[in-house]
Amino acid sequence: MGQSKCLWVLHLLLFSSLTGCLSEDQSEASISLTVVADIENTTLVETYSNGELVSITNVSVVYDFSQTTADLQLVTFGIDPMDGRPSTTVDATAESQIQLNFENHGIYNIIAYAIDSNGGEQRTNLTLRIDLMIDWTESNTRDPLPLIFDPNPVNGGPNPTMVEIQSTVENPSFLENLDSSSQSVQVTWNIVDELDDVCQRKTAQIDDGESDDWYTLHFNTFLLHELEVTYDDGQDMVDISHLVTILYSS
Repeated sequence: MGQSKCLWVLHLLLFSSLTGCLSEDQSEASISLTVVADIENTTLVETYSNGELVSITNVSVVYDFSQTTADLQLVTFGIDPMDGRPSTTVDATAESQIQLNFENHGIYNIIAYAIDSNGGEQRTNLTLRIDLMIDWTESNTRDPLPLIFDPNPVNGGPNPTMVEIQSTVENPSFLENLDSSSQSVQVTWNIVDELDDVCQRKTAQIDDGESDDWYTLHFNTFLLHELEVTYDDGQDMVDISHLVTILYSS
C-alpha cells in the first residue's frame, strides 16, 4: 500500500507540472493581426507591335497593417510572397505598410505576419490573383508572326482555368494602301501546343476592305502554345490584332 501511495503522489506531481506548462503557454501575449491589401484581383498587360514588346504593366500591391494590435510592442511586419523571393519586412514602430511588386501571372498564396518585442509571432494567409492579357498587333504583313503564350505560372501555384482568345484579321481596302491589285485573301488561325498538335483551327475568306474575327476559349493550360495565322491564298497585306488572356478562377 505504501508503494502504491508513493506512485500516486508522483503521478500527481507530474500532472501538476504539465498543467503549469500548458497554463503558461496560454497566457502568452496576443497579437490581433489585420492586413488589408489594396488589390486582390488584377491583370498584367503585355503589349506587342509587329512582334516587338512595347510595354508591360506590372502589378504593385500595398499591404496595410495599421489595424493590427498587440499586448506588447510590435517590432516587425512582414510579407512572404511564397514565390521563391525572400520576405519583405518593415520596422513596425515606424511603418505600417509594405509594397510588393509582381511581374508574372498566377495565384499567389501569400503569408503576412507580425512579430512583437518578445518574439511572439502571428501569421495570416492572403490570396492574390493575377491574370495576363497579351495585346498583339501586326500591320501590312503577308507572313504573320506566331504569338507564343505560356499558361504555366512561374510561382508554382495552380494552373489557370482557361485562355480566352479574341483575334481579328483585316484585309484593308486598296484605296487605303494604294494597291490596285487588292483582292480577297484566305487565312487560317491555329492554336498549336508545344507537341506540335493543332488544338483549334478556323479558316476564313476575307474580301478586300473586310475583316474576320475569331473568338474561342482554350482549356489546355499545361503546355506552351502558339497562336498562328497562316496565309493560305491571296497577295494582299493584312493587319492582325490578337487579345490573348490567361484567366484564373475567382
